[in-house]
Amino acid sequence: MDILYTVEEKYLQAVEELNYGELPKALHYFNEIINTEPDYARAHYQLGCFYHYQFKNFQTAGYHYQKCVELEPEFPDVYEHYLKLVVTLKMHKLVEQIAEKALAVPGANKAQIYENLGLYAEEQQNLRTAKEQYKKAALSAVSSTDHSLYQDHIKRITAKKIAGQTMTYTYDQEQ
Repeated sequence: MDILYTVEEKYLQAVEELNYGELPKALHYFNEIINTEPDYARAHYQLGCFYHYQFKNFQTAGYHYQKCVELEPEFPDVYEHYLKLVVTLKMHKLVEQIAEKALAVPGANKAQIYENLGLYAEEQQNLRTAKEQYKKAALSAVSSTDHSLYQDHIKRITAKKIAGQTMTYTYDQEQ
């Protein structure tokens, strides 16, 4: 086993293990980093992703995402996942706060942020706001695949609006 001297080297090794599907090794490295350098924001981000997606431990994931944002607020990758988490947990106040911060950070995936806001509004049955957010996502999309996805969201919202309209029938007595 190689001896890793710096935190950055351990971090890169952990990311490499993660890319090769060696989740236990990667988790071990990220925890080691946090134990030696508790203020290493990117390790908190990676641990947040582990607890969010692998372990479904949302409280611990939220702690690590929040810690990452506190330590390195300009790190763009954390916001998409942190926003997904608070949307899942229906943490209304945090949704707005995190989205606002995310949209101000250079490099943050604005299309994903708008999509998450659209999904959140859709869950709240606020179809008008959801459609607006999906339109913003489509305008921010940089790939045709993503753009098509956001257009599908808009079509779904339009169909929901039509389905929710009340029907008025008239009875014509002339025959």
